[in-house]
Amino acid sequence: MISFASDYITGAHPKVLQRLLESNTEVLPGYGTDKYCAAAADKIRAACGNNRLDVFFLSGGTQANAVIIATMLAPYQGAVAAITGHINAHEAGAVEYTGHKVLPLPHHQGKIAPAELYAYLEDFYADANHDHMVYPGLVYISHPTEYGTLYSKAELTALAEICRRYKIPLFMDGARLAYALASYDADVTLTDIATLCDAFYIGGTKAGALCGEAVVFKPEFTPPGFITMTKQHGAMLAKGRLLGVQFDALFTDGLYLEIGRHAIAMAEQLKQALCEAGCRFLLNSPTNQQFIILENAKLAELQQHVAVSFWEKVDDNHSAVRLATCWSTTPEDIAALRQYL
Repeated sequence: MISFASDYITGAHPKVLQRLLESNTEVLPGYGTDKYCAAAADKIRAACGNNRLDVFFLSGGTQANAVIIATMLAPYQGAVAAITGHINAHEAGAVEYTGHKVLPLPHHQGKIAPAELYAYLEDFYADANHDHMVYPGLVYISHPTEYGTLYSKAELTALAEICRRYKIPLFMDGARLAYALASYDADVTLTDIATLCDAFYIGGTKAGALCGEAVVFKPEFTPPGFITMTKQHGAMLAKGRLLGVQFDALFTDGLYLEIGRHAIAMAEQLKQALCEAGCRFLLNSPTNQQFIILENAKLAELQQHVAVSFWEKVDDNHSAVRLATCWSTTPEDIAALRQYL
């Protein structure tokens, strides 16, 4: 059995694991106050081109989304997101559990259209009853999206300008950010993201770390008491060193982008193998997630040898499935898939 089920099916990248082993017996303070967290934060600021950014390390992606949104919003506000956005579709209502409604907009291959966001905000404030409604207090996007698609710099700039106009923050879920930055189609850099977004996080769990996400705020948007509320929400590790050591490794000698580039290269080989087999694609994804449509009977056959993720029902006889590459995907995995296909 080979697996393309997700990008966190294996453990940590060997260089990350080695750093964890080397630092294992060091005596360090807890809760992210150690030297590795400080060093990792400095390296992230340097990579973003802004030494004023506030950086925190949280345990996972759902925790990061829930804590960031809950702490940035007032009690009467909600988070605007694409209907397919992770916080709306696949996080078990984690944001709503904090007391904040997700306000869904239509999606375009996972993306929010700037014109539709503008129209939504215009209509909200034009409604004489808006004081009786949940206020849009934050805009959530993911890059790449759940469909592996990318925001262009023009689209991201347009979203940022709309958010500035309405004085609400733009928050980017970067769980798979390594693959967005490394994509051959990318025109958005980490510096662009740090400039245009008010809050974002750099995903580690899905990009070579055992666990953990690096949360980044422009200082004027850092919620007061963020560390305290992170602990309240159960997203703080006592052994915060584990996150600091990993991100220090990921942002040393370009490892984070190296991992992204490897996964993208493997995804291109994967795409070629799927094309050669005559597979029909759900959409054209430029990142490490590839989506194909299969007859249900053929899917059952394939799953005897290859692990894939169910994505959505297409019709009574066909399903869309996702195949993902990661740091540990090899050309041998692609060759084995070709045989099964």
